[in-house]
Parts: sequence; structure tokens; C-alpha cells
Amino acid sequence: MTLTPNRRMALIAALIFFSDQLTKLAVLKFLHSSQERVIVPGFFKFVHWVNTGAAWSLFHDENGKLAVVSFLALIGLFFYRHHFDTKTVMGQVSLGLIFGGILGNLLDRIHPARNHVIDFLRFYIERRNGEEIGFPAFNIADSAICVGVGLLFILSWKSESAPEAKAA
Repeated sequence: MTLTPNRRMALIAALIFFSDQLTKLAVLKFLHSSQERVIVPGFFKFVHWVNTGAAWSLFHDENGKLAVVSFLALIGLFFYRHHFDTKTVMGQVSLGLIFGGILGNLLDRIHPARNHVIDFLRFYIERRNGEEIGFPAFNIADSAICVGVGLLFILSWKSESAPEAKAA
């Protein structure tokens, strides 16, 4: 069975969305809010952090506004998806990742029992004095959005730097 570009994007978005929500349900089941479990000492831990903002907790406590922005971005991307490289599999993958990631975090923001995004992956380096230097906690949806946007940049750069075909 051959997938159309739209179906491929939808399938990838659905896989990201469901894996994101399943992992967040596991966090809710096994960790209390603000609880942490060290997996690799000095490097990686599972956490249950509440995020009412955007990346790096920018726009902290602006969950409602960020939900509206996410919804508008989702609708905008959907209607303007043909302006991106949707003819290639990589273009379809990138948009599928972005769609699935936005949907995963949007559901967290509008879910009546949450009203925040659940972040749970925390990479860090522990100093000798016990202080942690690390990347803010994130989730599957965040990763999918970042990878999808990165792929779009690479595809855009690749298409701009490709030599134009010479007329015969």
C-alpha cells in the first residue's frame, strides 16, 4: 500500500501524538508532580515537571494564550503545508513530526485535569558541589517539533543551494 503525502503526514503525526500521550500517562502513573528518578547518575533522570509556559519556561503561566497560539499554528501549518516540501518523504516526515508534536502539547494545555504541559526527560551534568547544569526537561512532543523544524530548515537550505537546471 502506497501512502499519499497527506496520509504519511497524518500517520506520523498520529504516531507522535499517541507515543507522547502514552509516555505522559506513564509519568502521571509513576511519578508525583516535581518527583524525579535518576536513571544515569550525573547525566539523565525521569522527572515530572509542570510547564505552563513554552520552551525554557518562557511565557510562564501563559498556558491559555499558548494553547491559542498552538491551535492557530496548527491550523496555519495545515492550510499552508503545500508551501513546504511535501513532495519528498523527508518533507512529509518533518511536517508529520511538527503536527504530532503540536497536537500532543496542545492536548496537555487544554486537558481540564492538567492545564499544563508535562515534561519528563532531563539531561544534565552534575558538578562536584552537587549543582546540576543541564538542558530543561522536555517530552516526546517537544522533540518531534524540534526535529521537524530542523528537517524543514535542512530541506529549505538544500533546495536553495541546489544548482538550477540549465536550459537545453
